[in-house]
Amino acid sequence: MKVAAVQHDVVWENRAATLARLEPQLAAAAGAGARLVVLTEMFPTGFSMAPERTAEPEGGPSTEFLRTQAGELGVWLAGSVPVRPDGGGRPVNRFLLAGPGGELEHYDKIHPFSYSGEHEHYAAGTRRVTFEVEGVRLTPFVCYDLRFADEFWAMAAGTDCYVVVANWPAARRAHWQALLAARAIENQAYVVGVNRVGEGGGLHYAGDSRIVDPLGEVLAGGAGGETILLADVDPDVVAATRKRYPFLADRRPSPGPAGQDG
Repeated sequence: MKVAAVQHDVVWENRAATLARLEPQLAAAAGAGARLVVLTEMFPTGFSMAPERTAEPEGGPSTEFLRTQAGELGVWLAGSVPVRPDGGGRPVNRFLLAGPGGELEHYDKIHPFSYSGEHEHYAAGTRRVTFEVEGVRLTPFVCYDLRFADEFWAMAAGTDCYVVVANWPAARRAHWQALLAARAIENQAYVVGVNRVGEGGGLHYAGDSRIVDPLGEVLAGGAGGETILLADVDPDVVAATRKRYPFLADRRPSPGPAGQDG
C-alpha cells in the first residue's frame, strides 16, 4: 500500500483557511497513487490549548472534511482533530481515519503533553486500537505518545505499521527523529511519522516527517518545508523481517523489584 505523509503548515486557529490550503495537497497525494494519506496532529488549527475556540463536536466540520475528501479522492485519510465527545466532559485529541466508502474510525491520544499543559485542557484516551486498511494493520498514536515505548510494544504483534501524527517542535527535533527509528527497529514494523512545519503558538516546527521501514531505514524524509512523502508499506516485508530476526518472540515481561516475584 502506498502511503503519503503530508507535511504541511497550519494557519493558527483558523480552520477554514487551513482546510482550503490542504485540499490541493490531498489531491496531489491521491494523484501520486497514495491509498492512505496522513495529515498532522490537530491539523485544522495547530496545537492550541484553547479548545473553547478550536474543539469541534463529533461529526464537526473537520471530520466532515476528512470524510468528504476521502470519498471524493477515493483514499483513506487520517489526522487528529480537537473533538468534544457527545457524552460530555473535556475535549480529546482525536486521531480520525476516514475511508473512501464512508468509514470512520478513531483513537484518542492516551498521553496528553503535560509539559505544555495539554492535560489541563484535554482528556486522556483509554484504549489502544488497530485498524486494517487494504490488508495493512495500522496502529495510530499522537505526538507525545511516541515517547512511551510500552504503548507500541503492547500492539507490536498485531501491527504492520504505526502512524504517528504530531506537532513536534524544532527544539526537540533530534528526539523525534531518533524515536521514530527506535519504534520501527524495536517493533520490527513500519513507522509513518507526520509532523507540521511553520510557526504556531509561539513555536517553530521543522517537519522532519519520516516513513521508516522495519529495520529502521528511512524510506522517505522531509526537511523544513511543505512536502508530500511517498513510500510503500508491505505487510510481507514485516512478516519476513520478523521471521528472519525473531526478536519479538524473545520479549519478556519486566521483572519486579529485587526480592519480589512477578
